[in-house]
Amino acid sequence: MKAALQIRGINMDPPLLAAVIALMVLGTIMVSSASISLADREMGEPFFFLGRHFGAIAIGCVGALMAVAIPTELWFRLNWLLLLAAMALLVSVLLPSIGHTVNGSARWIDVGPITLQPSEPARLCMILYLSGYVVRHREELSQSVIGFLKPTLVVTLACVALLAEPDFGAAVVLTATSLGMLFVGGARLRDFCLSFLAASAALVALALSSSYRLQRLTTFLDPWADPYASGFQLTQSLIAIGRGDWFGVGLGDSVQKLFYLPEAHTDFVFAVLAEELGFAGVTLVVVLFATVVFRALSLGLRAGALGLPFQGLVSTGIGLTLGLQAFVNMGVNVGLLPTKGLTLPLISYGRTSVVITLVSLGLLLRIHHEVHEAGRRAEARERGRRRS
Repeated sequence: MKAALQIRGINMDPPLLAAVIALMVLGTIMVSSASISLADREMGEPFFFLGRHFGAIAIGCVGALMAVAIPTELWFRLNWLLLLAAMALLVSVLLPSIGHTVNGSARWIDVGPITLQPSEPARLCMILYLSGYVVRHREELSQSVIGFLKPTLVVTLACVALLAEPDFGAAVVLTATSLGMLFVGGARLRDFCLSFLAASAALVALALSSSYRLQRLTTFLDPWADPYASGFQLTQSLIAIGRGDWFGVGLGDSVQKLFYLPEAHTDFVFAVLAEELGFAGVTLVVVLFATVVFRALSLGLRAGALGLPFQGLVSTGIGLTLGLQAFVNMGVNVGLLPTKGLTLPLISYGRTSVVITLVSLGLLLRIHHEVHEAGRRAEARERGRRRS
């Protein structure tokens, strides 16, 4: 097995690396374009958000390099510490002296001059914990309902903490990712289906029980019924996407970002991208995300086949969570899903999201290296067996 690309002794995945770099470049361009008017008006500095976005990319790249350098065996050994870290992060935002509330949601904590969104690193910690649990308890998971209920209870507690912020979107992504990982890890189809139905029923009940979430749901179904109040954000997003046509109005020429579309550089940057770059730009973004998700899931399959189940599950979990988050964000922007406070990974402005996404992708590159080395050793053994 020959490495297609090797940097400082680490075997890289060229398609994955190219897609990640392209998303970072495109995200930087769109954050600059979507935020320039807001930054000029609010901060008196047109490139205020761009500078902070660059800072997040720099920190994220350092984190990714560290993730590439650290053997995944270490994360496997830190299993319970990762779970404790995830729970501590999720609970920290609920503490009055630590949590920082914005627009009625306590999703952030202030760490000196930096505002951190704990749900982002917590989700990565949960992926690593669940991967370790499945490997250690594979037999129990595949043979008894108790083996399945133990990790689902942990995930439920994490989702309760997320819903208390409230962060309904992050809870949905975490639930779906966790169930997908448990199913891939060997859970019985019966247990998976029952848990999926129970989780879906619980999420629907939560959505209907809250007047705030119910309003979002009804607005999503017919945003034009109240286009100047509850439906304003979605209608402006749809107008932006409609204006984009095939090739867009031109980079920097969006009208909707000029104080019409709220959160233009964060949750709804995809709508600005569609307006400025059109269907061609949207297709490029979808293809890039599809490449990242496909490489992650296929890497998970290869890792499992080579006897690296922990690495395979981590790859699968990262692929699922990135794919789901991108799908939900795009779905919200085009009116296919109710509004959720989820960023588009590497494209939206969101410093914690950018850093953790890059660290996650660094983990994928590390796993690719370990899978490549395992494949090379397997081929060497096979050649030796044939010679003998």
